[in-house]
Amino acid sequence: MMANHNQNQNHTAMVRVAQFNQLGNAAATACIVRCCGSSRWVARMVAARPYDSVDEITAAADRHWRAMQSRDFLEAFRSHPKIGQAEFEGRGDTPTAANQLADSEQAQVRQSSPQIRESLAQYNHDYEKKFGFIFIVCARGKSAEQMLRILQSRLSNTRAEEIANAAEQQRKIMQLRLRQLFAN
Repeated sequence: MMANHNQNQNHTAMVRVAQFNQLGNAAATACIVRCCGSSRWVARMVAARPYDSVDEITAAADRHWRAMQSRDFLEAFRSHPKIGQAEFEGRGDTPTAANQLADSEQAQVRQSSPQIRESLAQYNHDYEKKFGFIFIVCARGKSAEQMLRILQSRLSNTRAEEIANAAEQQRKIMQLRLRQLFAN
């Protein structure tokens, strides 16, 4: 029980930029992967150290993200639970951290009606079946109803459009998580 409590605290603990710069590669990887599940992006972020500030980290994050390819985006998407999903069905250590962060980011879904949650589940299924990856949206500040409308509207896109849309949403999520994780 104590290990779970500590694990839950770790995902919200802020890390000083100077501390991150001093971590070994494995520890730095474990730290930054909380923000994005793309192994190539994580490796580039770790290799680009040292950083002088949170702003420098977030600028580097965007620069490296824009250099990623579809396979990197898809890998990152797999580190997310579905909107409204209580448990992550992925694998490895990344989903645990991502799921913990997503839990707070998706708080509005838990408070929505059963009908909205059922609709989200159905449309999530339809989306994943059509595109081959889960629906990604930056949920912070959005109601469950808003997320449902966004999900419904994006179902008419092509797969290429949706990879681009989801990659941009992942970038927004990553930026929020980086600012939550790091302190100057």
